[in-house]
Amino acid sequence: MSPRPDADGGVPVDAAVGEREAQGTARLSDIAAQAKVSEATVSRVLNGKSGVAAGTRQRVLAALDVLGYERPVRLRRRSAGLVGLVIPELTNPIFPAFAQVIEASLSGYGYTPVLGTQMPGGATEDELVEQLVERGVNGVIFLSGLHADLTADPARYARLAGRGVPFVLVNGYNDRIEAPFVSPDDHAAAVMAVRHLRQLGHERIGLAVGPDRFVPARRKAAGFAEALGTDAVGARPFVQHTLFTVEGGHAAAGALLDEGCTGIVCGSDLMALGAVRAVRGRGLRVPEDVSVVGYDDSELNAFTDPPLTTVRQPVRAMAAAAVNALLEELGGTPVQRTEFVFQPELVVRGSTAQASAGG
Repeated sequence: MSPRPDADGGVPVDAAVGEREAQGTARLSDIAAQAKVSEATVSRVLNGKSGVAAGTRQRVLAALDVLGYERPVRLRRRSAGLVGLVIPELTNPIFPAFAQVIEASLSGYGYTPVLGTQMPGGATEDELVEQLVERGVNGVIFLSGLHADLTADPARYARLAGRGVPFVLVNGYNDRIEAPFVSPDDHAAAVMAVRHLRQLGHERIGLAVGPDRFVPARRKAAGFAEALGTDAVGARPFVQHTLFTVEGGHAAAGALLDEGCTGIVCGSDLMALGAVRAVRGRGLRVPEDVSVVGYDDSELNAFTDPPLTTVRQPVRAMAAAAVNALLEELGGTPVQRTEFVFQPELVVRGSTAQASAGG
């Protein structure tokens, strides 16, 4: 029996799918337009019929979500299990970006992501892990956790493995931990940033980066020294170890400006924004007087003043690799205990320019 059209000729989803549990007046045509499929395909998906490709079915479900309508109960998948995601904070845009991609990927495989976020004065990484294990998570993905801190005790990860919980570590390789690692090439990131500034004619270039105890900071410093053609000792006057924050970037940039730097490479985009503020605080301009390069990249960088030149982390590729490695572990196939390294990309915008004649 054909569904009954309403007064304006559209076919309400409720009529098309019979006993649909969702409330509202979504129409097949609305969902079809959003998913870029036919109304017949939408009807088949909503009625749980076969003969629809998995990718097409996913587009229809995504269209329902985007339009703000509940999925019919028959289409709500039973979770394959819980997977914990532990991140250090939400204030730095790179961490929510990773979390969003990782969570979407896990959900696509039927797993329910459980986010654990560290906050100043809040739960520690160890406490978050304990809470996740108590909830019965099947595995854990750590992003920029204590594994990246060379002063932290790596035994906590051995204990987690001993409890039968597989895990993957993102950002910060540590050879004292037996696990799959997923990292960007921080060394190469610093090299390409310095070369970019050198090509623009900058001769005195500085690095504003996080504390030396963190693996990514140490690797960036090594790449920076290599690009300058010196060693760590020779590069030391032009390297400022501080916090990966706006305030840290501001403080580091001030010291580098005192060294006469006209180009500043930063260990994060937040630090780069702090560096821009420090430059302007000296009555100088970015990029006319001083060029600034960030690291990470987010959608907001194109809208900063000036738009921020940065080295982009390959978030999607790294997130996919981390999820795939964990799924292999959950499936009983041990993944090689090594580091999978992904190449970053220089994104040139408006915060870098040719060095002035005086520089």
